[in-house]
Formats: sequence, structure tokens, C-alpha cells
Amino acid sequence: MGPNTKHLTTLIHICEFVQLLLEIRLRKLVDERENLIGQVKKLKAQVEQKKQRNEIEEDSSPEGEVLENGTDPHIQDLQRDASRQLSDLKFKLVKSEQEVTALEQNVTRLEGQVTRYKGASENSEKVEDELKAEKRKLQRELRSALDKIDELESNNSHLSKRLDKMKANRSTATTP
Repeated sequence: MGPNTKHLTTLIHICEFVQLLLEIRLRKLVDERENLIGQVKKLKAQVEQKKQRNEIEEDSSPEGEVLENGTDPHIQDLQRDASRQLSDLKFKLVKSEQEVTALEQNVTRLEGQVTRYKGASENSEKVEDELKAEKRKLQRELRSALDKIDELESNNSHLSKRLDKMKANRSTATTP
């Protein structure tokens, strides 16, 4: 493995780790969202129950009791409080949905990066394998060329010695 491959592998592991963290955060936000939805439903049910109780109490309340706009002030306070809680929970729900969307986009982006890094890593490994094969081939050719040079030098040395002998024999033969 070359340094590029190690770097890409490290980046892939980092991306996978970040993706895992984002998935955990996403699960927490989804759970929180479901919890908030449950609370909203519960509060709506409580408001509905209080409305029904209020209607029953209005039917049975004595005529001498002072009511504001036909409702008990205590019930109005409860309704305002429930309405405020409902608004807060709706805001939290919208906020958590936005966070979920942002995290999903991050997960998608990181998955794309992981795919690209894996492809680059595989390509680097392929190139590395090809370069190793080319290096082995060139080393074989170099050994072969060096062997051929040794053989030619040996042959040249042998021929030089023969030539020297022939010259020596010729000069001995020409001298009376």
C-alpha cells in the first residue's frame, strides 16, 4: 500500500465514523420528534377533556357564579397555558425536523464522499499493482541486459586475446 492509499483509507474510516455519529444523532432527533408529537397529542387530549368538563360544569353551574365570556377564568388560564405549551412543542418539533433534514443531507453528502474515496482508493491500488508489475518487468529486462553485457564483454575479451595471439603469431612468422 502506498501513502496515497493509506491516506484514502484513513479518510474513508473517518467518513464512516462521522456517518455513524450523524446516524446516532439522527436517531436521537427522530426519537425526540416522536416524543414531542406524543406530547402534542397528549396536550390536545387534555385541552379537549377540559373543554368537555367545562361544558358539563357550565350546564350544572349555579346562575349566581360570575363567568367571563361564558367561561371560568381558571379554565381560561389553563387553556392559555396549554396553548403556550402546544406552541412551544410545535416550535421544537419544527426545529427538530429541520435538524433531521440537515443531518440527512450530511449523511447523503458523506456517503457520496465515502463512495468517491473508496473508488479513488481502489483506483490507487490498481495503479499501484500495475506499477509494481511494470517494475518487476523492468528489473527482469535490466538483469537480462546486464547478463548480455557480461556475456558480450567476456566474448570481447576472448576475441581480443585471440587477436593479440594472432598478431603475435603473425609478427613471429614475418620476422626471419
